Amino acid sequence: MNEQRGSDVRESIGELAQRLVAADTDGWTPEGMKAVAAELGWAWSDSSDAPVLITGRSSGPARLRPVGEYEKRYVDGESYVEIAVPVAAPAPDAAAQAAAFRAAKEEVTAALGEPSVMGSHGDMGPFYDSEPHWGAPFLRWRGRPNTLELRAGKSGPELVLQPTGPAENWFWRQGVGEEHSISGFFGSNRDEANIGLGFPGGWTARSWETVTRSLGDFLGALPAETTALAVRIGMPFYGRDSRSAPLLFDVACGDRLSIACFAPDDIDPAALGWGTVADHPHTASVFGDDDPVWRVDAGGPGEPKGHALAEMLVATARAAGVSDPTDLIVGGEAGYVDGYHVTYYGLGLPTG
Repeated sequence: MNEQRGSDVRESIGELAQRLVAADTDGWTPEGMKAVAAELGWAWSDSSDAPVLITGRSSGPARLRPVGEYEKRYVDGESYVEIAVPVAAPAPDAAAQAAAFRAAKEEVTAALGEPSVMGSHGDMGPFYDSEPHWGAPFLRWRGRPNTLELRAGKSGPELVLQPTGPAENWFWRQGVGEEHSISGFFGSNRDEANIGLGFPGGWTARSWETVTRSLGDFLGALPAETTALAVRIGMPFYGRDSRSAPLLFDVACGDRLSIACFAPDDIDPAALGWGTVADHPHTASVFGDDDPVWRVDAGGPGEPKGHALAEMLVATARAAGVSDPTDLIVGGEAGYVDGYHVTYYGLGLPTG
């Protein structure tokens, strides 16, 4: 093993995670960051707009994110808000990206234990950063003063060390009630590390056009994100009409996305785009062969046509008598995912 660990390509992702968590960032000052770079055996470069740390890893250099226009209102004396270290460089397709993220999760979890927070950033990452097109899953090992996040980066999974306060302050302030003010989903478990964790408010979809967009974004990325996170989501949707709120849809997603439809007898699901088990044989392992009759297999990572699926669900809900977006309700059962309590901020739909 080389003396300079930062240039040692044999250092595992788990070992890197342990060293990042143990680093003394000293208030995230310039001096503190240079000391961290030296401690990790990384070379400091000021050749770009933001400092780059040469790690010697084949996946590329680490990046420091300085406090700028979008970060300054959320900090308390810090000069930087994260160190992002690429840990893999998979092919750009969703399946390869999700598999690389999942492999990194397994290594970090073996080193640090189960993450205390998991979710998806949706289309808006911390401090308004743009997210990968295939999905935006993340896992966090929350701590004080710093938190380690495994994040889907532009080219592959990244380990991101960040001061806990600014990142959570940014997230908490997004819940302003305007449509699409916050996206993705956020789940926390009962780990004592989450004591004091704050949760933002949500927003409410005010039109079916908004529901179509938010639901399409969610469904399009869902199998890639659940594959990456190694979780399975079961999400019933209920449609409130003038008399009751019967079950309309059942969304099930692990490594594939399957959706069942429980349409009233007076509408024609086939005309709205739904098929049967004969059309979608993969759904037999999820819903059985006979009931419900109507279903769709949307595929695995990168395969779902999110907007088209959302249009089909919205058209079916409206045909079933759901007159307003606030009457399309996400079942409370969806809020419990593998030990995490999850809020689906990006949907803009009520939960009940």
